[in-house]
Amino acid sequence: MYIALIILGPLAAILALTVPSNRWRPWLVPTTAAVHVCLVLAILRGHTTPEANGWLAIDPPGRVVLLLISVLFLICSFYTAGYLRYRADHDNRIFCACLLAFLGSISTVICTDNLGLMWVAMEATTLATAPLIYFNHTPQSLEATWKYLVICSVGIALALLGSFFMAYAALLKGMTPSLGIPDLLQQAPHLNPIWLKVGFVFLLVGYGTKMGLAPMHSWLPDAHGESPAPVSAMFSGALISSAFLMVVRSENILRAAGDGAFASTLLIMLGLLSMLVAAIFIVGQKDLKRMLAYSSVEHMGILALGLGFGGIALVGAMLHVMNNGLSKGALFLSVGNIDLAYGGKTTQDVQGAMRRLPLSGTVFLLGFLAITGSPPFGPFVSEFMILNGGFAAGHYIVGAAVVLLLLIIFLGMGRIVLSAVLGRPKSPGVKHGYHEGWLRGAPVLVSLVLVLLLGLYLPPPLLSLLNHAGAYLGMKR
Repeated sequence: MYIALIILGPLAAILALTVPSNRWRPWLVPTTAAVHVCLVLAILRGHTTPEANGWLAIDPPGRVVLLLISVLFLICSFYTAGYLRYRADHDNRIFCACLLAFLGSISTVICTDNLGLMWVAMEATTLATAPLIYFNHTPQSLEATWKYLVICSVGIALALLGSFFMAYAALLKGMTPSLGIPDLLQQAPHLNPIWLKVGFVFLLVGYGTKMGLAPMHSWLPDAHGESPAPVSAMFSGALISSAFLMVVRSENILRAAGDGAFASTLLIMLGLLSMLVAAIFIVGQKDLKRMLAYSSVEHMGILALGLGFGGIALVGAMLHVMNNGLSKGALFLSVGNIDLAYGGKTTQDVQGAMRRLPLSGTVFLLGFLAITGSPPFGPFVSEFMILNGGFAAGHYIVGAAVVLLLLIIFLGMGRIVLSAVLGRPKSPGVKHGYHEGWLRGAPVLVSLVLVLLLGLYLPPPLLSLLNHAGAYLGMKR
């Protein structure tokens, strides 16, 4: 019942199209988000498990991702209300409707155990978010929108083929083909191994494109860089996390068939490549939002490594989904305020952000420390768990390479961030009267506080969710 309400609840998108007031329409977003959080908490208090013949069910990894998306969307929804109030010169009818449609479609991605329905819902997230990228109506945002549509649509098409190949692997063995994940997990040891591996490769490339894994990541810097701040935060914290969940579910099927080593090799290779690409492009980067976009590529690589390492790294990867999402929320929203205050988001435009915007500038600096794995913030804990799992599995060279890349990225991001937040503003700026206000300031602070709390203390309910996710994925494999 609650799952159906989560999926159908954001039909408020239709209501957003009918509300005539540009001033009051944005408040539909936090209202819907608050209801969504309440429904998610009600679901997590229960014990929803995959159903063999059902369409709607949430597996343990999905419960973790659903919690993140609901909390992050609630945080971003209040920022959105403040952001759209400041951007009153833009009509927000399509923006609000698409944001609410995105919440419904991404909830469907998580709340189904059928590869076919997951694919439809993931494609719906692409269609719902494309207009959000074009909100500023600039040539750069138009280019980013088309690049996002084309590249992600190709990736999603490959994922559809991968889903069909999974079913075909059962047909070749004389079994009834099914796209239901419980059926595939049960049949996995008897499926045709060649077509099963081919299906996984297509799913990994397809959903890896939406996830932002290198070398399929080229849409991500443009889309993150040109989108409004709350959209960038949802992209980096919610959209690509749900794509990672699709990869997790695909890998789980292959592992159940006894081919986990094949999947692990591919995941480790793509994870290292993603971190390397991120390190190369972060060093020398001048655009703050593009820097954060490449940081997302890095952290998707870290998640792929955690999934490939197995063991305790699986729990670390699921925790890192939470830490990365909330950290990116704090960073993108704070950069959004900086962009509005300076009229730009490059190091040539931004200097002395801590003097100009004490809250957002400080959060941006602390958020940089958090996302680069500095204690006592949450990402330090999850990255340590992933590295520990890698070394425990005997991946010493890979682990050493990860540490080196983390150091390079830390130095590269540090140079950019310190240049932006320290010193004195060069000029009053284009919009010298800008102030964050509580709607645009409180969400930034809440995101950072949550990341800090996850580094200091894991609440027992969250720890239970993480352990169940690790056990479901075969933590002792």
